Amino acid sequence: MSERGTSNRSSAIAAAVILGVTGLVFYYMPAMMMSLSEVSPWLSYALGIFFVLAFFAVFWLRGKRQQKREENGD
Repeated sequence: MSERGTSNRSSAIAAAVILGVTGLVFYYMPAMMMSLSEVSPWLSYALGIFFVLAFFAVFWLRGKRQQKREENGD
């Protein structure tokens, strides 16, 4: 298999894993937020904000890593 084909396949697998894990987290998030809201509503807000920002941060970091890899010629 060519280098480009392997890279595309690995990118697709990584994206599928990231989306799968994120889907599970977002599926259970309402239950987590409800249990945290018994302690403090602000904690449940912070949890929601954290997971939404983390979703975008993962893809941002992956893009930075791929850009760095391309600059190094790997």
